[in-house]
Amino acid sequence: MRQSLYLFILKLRNLLAQKFKQYDAKLPYLITVFIALIIVVLGVNVFIELTDTLESDMLNEWDSKITTYVISHRNPALTKYFMFVTDVGDLYGYLIVMGLFVGISYFIFKRWKYVAQTALVLLLASISNVILKRFIDRARPSIEHLVSVETLSYPSGHAMSAMAFYGFLIYLTTQFKINKWAKIAAITFLAFILLSIGISRIYLGVHFPSDIAGGFIAGFIWVIFCILLFNVIELFRRDPRTH
Repeated sequence: MRQSLYLFILKLRNLLAQKFKQYDAKLPYLITVFIALIIVVLGVNVFIELTDTLESDMLNEWDSKITTYVISHRNPALTKYFMFVTDVGDLYGYLIVMGLFVGISYFIFKRWKYVAQTALVLLLASISNVILKRFIDRARPSIEHLVSVETLSYPSGHAMSAMAFYGFLIYLTTQFKINKWAKIAAITFLAFILLSIGISRIYLGVHFPSDIAGGFIAGFIWVIFCILLFNVIELFRRDPRTH
């Protein structure tokens, strides 16, 4: 990602040099951030398209079919598992996982930057989720809830936060210089937790499948934007021409 961004900024700088005799060295970075914002806007449009179809008969039919299929597999063992997983995707779960990540960052990678970046992505997703829920105002499913809930339904806060948090951790894992098989195992585990959190909300009866899809899309938008932004900032800091 960073190498691709560097090459893009380099090409952009060469293009600006051909068009203008003099220009601010910060301009290529500002243009890159602007393009990243455009990508976010396009992603938001996809999210809005999904939102606009919430009342469609086709989506309601798919929500009903998927929900019926998932809850048809309810049994004591799965219920315990999904209740545990849904707690992992809640506030105290993130505090525990973040604490573990702080320890790993301090003792292994010696970099606090990763912790701050991950916390920021999670914070942005959580705040925007509250705003989106109030704006869209979709009620919860009317089926039996196996856990208590108080907020609105769309998009799923658990799914959105899980995608933002674990999605960004998956990205960081791809960047770490660790054993190949350890990296594959870590990515597989994180992806499994992410998907399990989403499925748990359907299984427990507190979300429609479209709530989960919307949450994953919205969380993924934040992940992509923050990855682009963090890499642009890092390149900007290392570029002697900008200082």
